[in-house]
Amino acid sequence: MKRLLLPAVLAALMISEVHADSFTITDIRVNGLQRVSAGSVFGALPLNVGEQADDHRLVEATRSLFKTGFFQDIQLGRDGNVLVINVVERPSISSIEIDGNKAISSEDLLKGLNQSGLAEGEIFQRATLEGVRNELQRQYVAQGRYSAEIDAEVIPQPRNRVALKIKINEGTVASIQHINVVGNTVFSDDELASLFELKTSNWLSFFKNDDKYAREKLSGDLERLRSYYLDRGYINMDISSTQVSITPDKKHVYITVNVAEGEKYTIRDVKLSGDLKVPEDEVKALLLAQPGQVFSRKVMTTTSELITRRLGNEGYTFANVNGVPEPHDDDKTVSLTFVVDPGKRAYVNRINFRGNTKTEDEVLRREMRQMEGGWASTYLIDQSKTRLERLGFFKEVNVETPQVPGSDDQVDVNYSVEEQPSGSITASVGFAQSAGLILGGSISQNNFLGTGNKVSIGLTRSEYQSRYNFSFVDPYWTVDGVSLGYNAFYRKTDYDDLDVDISSYSVNSLGAGVNVGYPISETSRLTFGLSAQQDNIDTGRYTVQEIYDFIDNEGDTYLNFKASAGWSESTLNKGVLATRGHSQSLVFETTIPGSDLSFYKLDYRGQIFAPLSQNTALRFHTELGYGDSFGSTSELPFYEHYYAGGFNSVRGFKDSTLGPRSTPSKAYRNGQQLPSGQCDSRGRCTDPDQDALAFGGNVLVQGGVELLFPLPFVKDQRQLRTVLFWDVGNVFDTSCPSGSKDCSSVNFGDMASSVGVGLTWITALGPLSFSLGMPIRKPDDGDTQIFQFSLGQTF
Repeated sequence: MKRLLLPAVLAALMISEVHADSFTITDIRVNGLQRVSAGSVFGALPLNVGEQADDHRLVEATRSLFKTGFFQDIQLGRDGNVLVINVVERPSISSIEIDGNKAISSEDLLKGLNQSGLAEGEIFQRATLEGVRNELQRQYVAQGRYSAEIDAEVIPQPRNRVALKIKINEGTVASIQHINVVGNTVFSDDELASLFELKTSNWLSFFKNDDKYAREKLSGDLERLRSYYLDRGYINMDISSTQVSITPDKKHVYITVNVAEGEKYTIRDVKLSGDLKVPEDEVKALLLAQPGQVFSRKVMTTTSELITRRLGNEGYTFANVNGVPEPHDDDKTVSLTFVVDPGKRAYVNRINFRGNTKTEDEVLRREMRQMEGGWASTYLIDQSKTRLERLGFFKEVNVETPQVPGSDDQVDVNYSVEEQPSGSITASVGFAQSAGLILGGSISQNNFLGTGNKVSIGLTRSEYQSRYNFSFVDPYWTVDGVSLGYNAFYRKTDYDDLDVDISSYSVNSLGAGVNVGYPISETSRLTFGLSAQQDNIDTGRYTVQEIYDFIDNEGDTYLNFKASAGWSESTLNKGVLATRGHSQSLVFETTIPGSDLSFYKLDYRGQIFAPLSQNTALRFHTELGYGDSFGSTSELPFYEHYYAGGFNSVRGFKDSTLGPRSTPSKAYRNGQQLPSGQCDSRGRCTDPDQDALAFGGNVLVQGGVELLFPLPFVKDQRQLRTVLFWDVGNVFDTSCPSGSKDCSSVNFGDMASSVGVGLTWITALGPLSFSLGMPIRKPDDGDTQIFQFSLGQTF
């Protein structure tokens, strides 16, 4: 400020010498203007033509012009009765260059400079630049970069312009050498230190980077420390002071926190006050705080939130519930009163949707559980939001409940959505150790023409399987949410070409079906289906004896009509790589009269996630299956058998190699078995030296536990899943054919198990999965495979 006033003072002294006498201004002339308009000068000048000018008024005029910030020098003179103003404008900023910054982006720095008045084309003021330099220094100090240096260079340029060059030496973040809590007697130093996000330097600091001081992190740690005491009854706990000491080289930090713990308080009584609006017994059932308990602020605030939400469910959207503790120092107790102010019941005026440029309003509106005209229920509004998120059509869904202008009991419910592609035309390439190269293509649209209907046409071809399918699902065939779907498929499977130890044969299948789904709750539904399927069996030269026996009894071509009924439930937070919630399904499928074969299958799948922390969770999963024949069919068809081993089963074992083993093929002539390698008239050949191959069974039992944990150094974990797993499972047969190996009824002592680590990464080509599995319990003929990978499927 002194720098600005100096020219004004000099000008005033000059005026007092030259213009000792006052005069009447007949004209005003301004010299030296380049960018600033004359109107800006006259607007700031407190003198006008015709007014009397004296020493005092000329000094005030000089000050007024300096206050505009446009000029670095101003001189006032007199030419007769003409007031002459000579000015030198401040330079403009032609460019701003920032160099050396990494911790704070140039974009953020330029934005901050712009808010402070430093931007290209603006008038340059050195005082502003100095203030900005100091502010940048403070920002780096807040990050623990005490050695940071900011150097601002002003480079003059032609036409009264300057270029600013800001050089930054960010230095290094000071590491924490010691954290000391002073004054604690109730809780140990180690117990309190574990609450801090900031840590002293240790061997994990290189990976976790938690020993770098930051002011914001320390503030959070202090609040966490305070909450720890308040949640355990120490309501008078106080952090009296905090000292942060820096070593002379500015590389290390010592933190000292002084606390006054006070005494522990328990709850004397709990009361309700105000207009409850709902039955008192229901509100009391929500009281987590009870007499005799140690006082906890967390329990108190959680109780307030529960009561607020309960009132919100009844339409009291603007209810306010406050827990008021009244301490009694004589016996160290607290009287806790929850004051309820329900406000007026709010009703929904309109439900509006924004952002759905492609999806029809009706698709969103049919997911609404909150109705227009009804009272505004917090639960129903949130439930409607959840249902929109589960559609999979939107990246993000937000909801607001603004009050209707001019009304104190009406709100609008506004859902804003951000659409994402819900369909695809894709070609994919995958590779699995067991199936070789997998080529696939599909045309799918989960939101066909914005109607919410799902349409899919796809084909997949691998070394042993070709599959073509078409499907259509209308999720709202009726307004009640009854779904209708139908599909058709052709599948050719040739296990003779598959490089795994499975009995060789091929199956050609052609089928079509229809299914209906009926919702029975927000998270579960019933499904019913009918299908027809034609199967043709082709045997190879050395097809195992069990298949020969089945074909002799039942033939090699079957037309079967199947009916199915199922129940499913899901509360998962995501459709792929979920981390929270649970899902389960139970499906019963059976052939019906008119079929060539009579059999049924019952399958159950379930998984549940148990969060351990924000980034880790346990996943428990299981799959159970049972199938059998009835009527004239002697056994469950072999091509409907269950198999175990490999991805989505017991990792560490080759795909489908666990369980019962087959009998080598035999050929006969005139009742006599032919020698090895010779064939009969039907093309069946004897191979006594053939290894026993996996043949599957009619009972499947498998499951396991996974520990989900994040990968270090990877910021976005949404497309990654890393797990430590323990898998267990096997296949059994309740009607073992004579001669089969490893065939027995269910015996949990014969279960295979393995432990290991696995990773799934969602890539542009599809899910890429790896696993390293070490068998810890291996059946006699189990085939192990420690390293497994697959592109195109998840586990």
